[in-house]
This record gives sequence, C-alpha cells and structure tokens, in this order.
Amino acid sequence: MDYETLLIQPAPGTAPEDGIRCLVLNRPEVMNAMNTQMFADLRNALHELAFDDGLLVLIITGAGERAFCTGGDLKQRDGMTDAAWRRQHQLAEEVLLAVKDFPRPVIAAVEGHAHGGGCELALMCDWIVAARTAVFSLPEVRRGIMPGGGGIQNLVRAVGARRAKQLLLTARRFSSEQAAAWSMVTTLAEPGQALAVAVAEAREIGLAAPMAVHYAKLAASRGGEVDFHTGYALDIAAYNVLVSSGDRLEGVKAFNEKRAPRWNGR
Repeated sequence: MDYETLLIQPAPGTAPEDGIRCLVLNRPEVMNAMNTQMFADLRNALHELAFDDGLLVLIITGAGERAFCTGGDLKQRDGMTDAAWRRQHQLAEEVLLAVKDFPRPVIAAVEGHAHGGGCELALMCDWIVAARTAVFSLPEVRRGIMPGGGGIQNLVRAVGARRAKQLLLTARRFSSEQAAAWSMVTTLAEPGQALAVAVAEAREIGLAAPMAVHYAKLAASRGGEVDFHTGYALDIAAYNVLVSSGDRLEGVKAFNEKRAPRWNGR
C-alpha cells in the first residue's frame, strides 16, 4: 500500500525475504514534522505491518539528512480548535502505542533532529541507534503544553526521574552522546550511518527464532513494568510456550549438527 507521508521498503542492502523493513517518515521539506495525514498513515501502516508474516524487524527512520522527526506540525496546529487538536492527538496516541506494542522488534535510526513527538517516537521503539551528530529534546513546556506521546514515562524509565525532570522542565536540547551516556540511546553511529548500523543490528536479530524473539520482547517489555516475581512468572509462561515449539527442536538439532537453523516460526 502506498502512503502520502511515508515510505515502506526493504532496508538498504537487504532483500524482501530478509524480513527487515524500513518505515520512512517522508516529509523532509518540513524536517519530517507529523501532520494529521502522517498520523493517519502511520496508524494504517503499523496495522498492516503487524500482520506481515515476512517481517522480522522494523526500522523507523526519517527522510533526508536534517531530521528524524521534529514532532507535531505546529504550522498545521496554529489556530486548531481544541476539538480538532484532541482528535489529532488521539491518532498520535494510537500510533505511539502501536509502536511500543508492535509484535516484532522496532529500532529507531536517528539522524539530525529528533524533537518533541519525534523524540517520543524514538523513545517508543525498542532501542535507538543515533548518529553522533543527532540532537534530541522535549520542548513542549515552552509551547504551553507538555509531552503527550509517552515521552515523560519513557524518559523517566530511560534516564531516571531526576535527569528526566531536568530535561523536561528546562526543555534543553541534548546530544546523542549525552543520551547514550544516560542509557537512552543504545548505539552511536558515525554521521550518515545510523540506518546502516540499525540494519546490521537487525540482521543479528534475524538469526534468532522469530517466536523466541517475539516472546522475549513481550516478557522484557511487560515484565519491566511490574514487580520481579510477576515479571518472572510472565517469563516462564512464555518460556513454556517455546518449549513446545518446532523451532525449539530445530534450534537444538541445528546446534548439534553444527549448521544454521531453519526456522519455521512455529
């Protein structure tokens, strides 16, 4: 399916059968700012991709060299009624939660600017690969509002409450190297190489059994939100599903036969 504000394509250097797709925010003329059409496109694209059986890893990135995404399109929002703003934000909430709850791993590949909702989108991904020249911020308090796309909760969990409050309340910009030191950015790349590094990491994921990846992501995501014993119970419930899978048998057999496994996802 074609989208007005997005591109969906195999990641550079991969074939469709490799299962690594790029979802590209494609409004480079406005630094990939998100308007209502982009939110609608993202909601539909993420729903379509979630049911793509050939997809193993999704990489979200931005078109052009200047920005990953600079958040909501404030030119479109200028003069919006409260009702229209809330309707648009409902779309944004659905999109961001769809990224967080996506059934396969999602990697953000960030070049340039990632501000406001763009920073929140990156934070919703499973991890962030960022160019050393990338810049982040959550400047909403200087616009008379506050982050509403999960950015507060994700930032607190990524960098700690005190650091998060400092960044949120000062609205200051911070570098990818600072973000990496604070454990928000997972991998630093040379300028222009964030996507290539993300693809290399996606290839590593592609070596694993798809069912195991799905359940490990689920357990890590949900288990990290509850107490240890509840989270561990979720680990074991998922583990026992995998014990009965054909891929578990194949993984052990391939190891003993000293060959690459042939996963069937069941």
